[in-house]
Amino acid sequence: MSRIGFIGTGHIAAPMVRFLAAKGHDIAVTERNKRISADLKADLDVTVGSPQTVIDTTDIVFLCLRPQMAPNILELLTFRPDQKIVSVMAAISTDQLCSLCAPASDFVRTIPLGFIQQGGCPLAAFGDDALLADLFEPENPVVRVADEAALNAHFAVCAMIPGILDLMATGSDWLTQKTGDADAAEFYTTQLLSGFLATMPADREGRLAEERDALATEGTLSLQMTQALKAGKAHAALLAALTKICKRLET
Repeated sequence: MSRIGFIGTGHIAAPMVRFLAAKGHDIAVTERNKRISADLKADLDVTVGSPQTVIDTTDIVFLCLRPQMAPNILELLTFRPDQKIVSVMAAISTDQLCSLCAPASDFVRTIPLGFIQQGGCPLAAFGDDALLADLFEPENPVVRVADEAALNAHFAVCAMIPGILDLMATGSDWLTQKTGDADAAEFYTTQLLSGFLATMPADREGRLAEERDALATEGTLSLQMTQALKAGKAHAALLAALTKICKRLET
């Protein structure tokens, strides 16, 4: 088992800590966030310490800081040449990591979501993808990307999730207005999508369009919905947002 440290302990780090602790790894975390780190210590008996102490006592270090805070924190710390670094900071490039974490030189960049703890979370990876695979597969598949531009594009697609949830919330609110039962409306709306996706294999190109077209056939309510979304320029708005997010990550 590995000695793994987390610099920054927030809503992204906590599920990874729980997943890795369940695998038997020795985990150390920083106090930031104090409530989350205290919960992890109480539940999992992880070690809580200063950032430098976490680095000094671990071999694999996860960097889970907000990008705007990372340089000021990391430049004060001393890393070892043999340490492996996993960054989940979307806007910090590998070149920046090399500077901030020198003399460490083994990096992988990725971005997980909270459901990594339960499994099924794809991890786009640039760098040492084998390290991520050793830690998180087979429960969470690692998707190797060729360069940081491709990684940024995967990050942008991750941002679709709250957008989709926002649309679902609108649909649920509409159903509530029609039925008067908010709990049932949210359950039904959520279960429709989660149940459908759970039975839909996504192991080849074109599967999403195929499944869409199987539902949205001539004269169906599903076709009326897809046509209305296109007419309302929902797809154009999505593409514009993805493009803007990628540009933001490049700066």
